[in-house]
Amino acid sequence: MNRPTDERNETATKILEAADELLVEGGIDGLSSRAVATRAGVNNALVFYYFGSKQGLVERVIERYYQRHVAALESATDAMTGDLRARLHAMVDAYVDFMEAHRRFPRLVQSLAASGPAFHELIGHHMAPLYRWVERALEGVAPKTGPLAAGQLYVTVSGVVTSWYSQAPLLAALWDKDPEGPEAGAERRAHVHWLVDAMYEKLVADARTASRDDARRTLAEREGG
Repeated sequence: MNRPTDERNETATKILEAADELLVEGGIDGLSSRAVATRAGVNNALVFYYFGSKQGLVERVIERYYQRHVAALESATDAMTGDLRARLHAMVDAYVDFMEAHRRFPRLVQSLAASGPAFHELIGHHMAPLYRWVERALEGVAPKTGPLAAGQLYVTVSGVVTSWYSQAPLLAALWDKDPEGPEAGAERRAHVHWLVDAMYEKLVADARTASRDDARRTLAEREGG
């Protein structure tokens, strides 16, 4: 069983940071306790002392990211004011801010997800709070099913944001600016806000249409009665 790892424990933190870097560089197959210990500058035995196994170490790396992610979004949620559109835009900014500050995170998740089913349950477990937040935020606006359902909107927005941070380095030869620089990042953030506005307008328009249709049916039923 893994020992509890306090983030204030310098050795445990060094091990986590080293594992994080190595996972992004070489994937799960390229990770070993010896490589982690060497990168962290600690004794190899300490990797097992704190995390029990390679699986336990990787799980803690992922858990740490998602815990920070959820905490950042919850903090942003607590500070949100205004209507649904304003809250959605604030949520997008919080999401992008987190990815900007933790650029290895989306690359790591994609790498582990592509490595096989071993980490699918863990990743899915930690995605759940983010997914549920979107459902609550869009309750009463987004339909339960269909192309504009909350689940579809979550996949779209999260995919647009995370794919940028995992694929931006590949665009260097195609763009006339640094795809990982501040100018490109600002453009991408503005694009995500535009996308959210487009989806919001469609949601509101469909909700108004449904409301009018319900009103017509109610009137027709009364007249028919």
